[in-house]
Amino acid sequence: MTNPIRIGIAGYGNLGRGVEAAISKNEDMTLVGVFSRRDPSSVSTLNPNTAVFSIDVLAEFKDKIDVLILCGGSKEDLPVQGPEYAAMFNTVDSFDTHARIPEYFESVDAPATANKKTALISIGWDPGMFSINRLMGEALLPDGETYTFWGKGLSQGHSDAVRRVDGVKAGVQYTIPSTEAIAKVRSGSRPTLATKEKHVRECYIVLEEGADAATVENTIKTMPNYFADFDTTVNFISEETLRAEHSRMPHGGFVIRSGTSSEGINQVVEYSLQLESNPEFTASVLVAYARACHRLSEQGQFGCKTAFDVAPGLLSPKSAAQLRKELL
Repeated sequence: MTNPIRIGIAGYGNLGRGVEAAISKNEDMTLVGVFSRRDPSSVSTLNPNTAVFSIDVLAEFKDKIDVLILCGGSKEDLPVQGPEYAAMFNTVDSFDTHARIPEYFESVDAPATANKKTALISIGWDPGMFSINRLMGEALLPDGETYTFWGKGLSQGHSDAVRRVDGVKAGVQYTIPSTEAIAKVRSGSRPTLATKEKHVRECYIVLEEGADAATVENTIKTMPNYFADFDTTVNFISEETLRAEHSRMPHGGFVIRSGTSSEGINQVVEYSLQLESNPEFTASVLVAYARACHRLSEQGQFGCKTAFDVAPGLLSPKSAAQLRKELL
């Protein structure tokens, strides 16, 4: 048996915990440790035997980690960490600010290529699995329209963004799709839908003591790339209510391609997810792509890549012969 893939986790919030859980279900992987900005002695991991280190010593593990999975937020953490760590490690991250992916790709590609490392960015379910299904829909039905709906669910990236607003002590954000809009798309009528017709966003915020609610609400509603283009409701609640009613992290959504293959022949292709835990599923995707990242690196395919560049077979622990026999 080949040596297990050695994985490091950078950051240990909800996503980092999900990665730890996912690694335990993959027999061809081993967890080297968690690297945190917090005091290692204060970090409680799922497995009490998981090693925890200060992120300040990460560079000392360059020859001990095959793939480093970055579990920081997209708004402030990954734009700094992605390029920095891609110079030292093969990396996988879930950068999810769609509008900034091209520039983020460039920032990571340069150090990864220069240091012969492989970096997979924007890996998760969207961007990631949904991206692949949008591509497939367009390729298979060139005469058509693609529609993406998210939710109902708690968005990690958007929740992280609201928590970083001055005056916010804690908070979550839910994305809610329009059932009427989904029904129109599934009918094959190929409707034209404005952004605000497809979803609404609901925020539940705990204010810092002395913070001005109106200022916080305006900052959230006008935030570019996150809330400015949506009907957004900001609700102010207590910490007790947040813990009691908003501690779970469900999510999901749909990618639907509606098109015609010939005159009068409608084809509708749909991919959907119903997730009880957004971070755990995202983590499961990251871990599968960590396997692919390791294999690409061994093949000498260095630089920054996305889900579009990874052959599906590289995600599986099974051999190509097994896949042909069992799944093809």
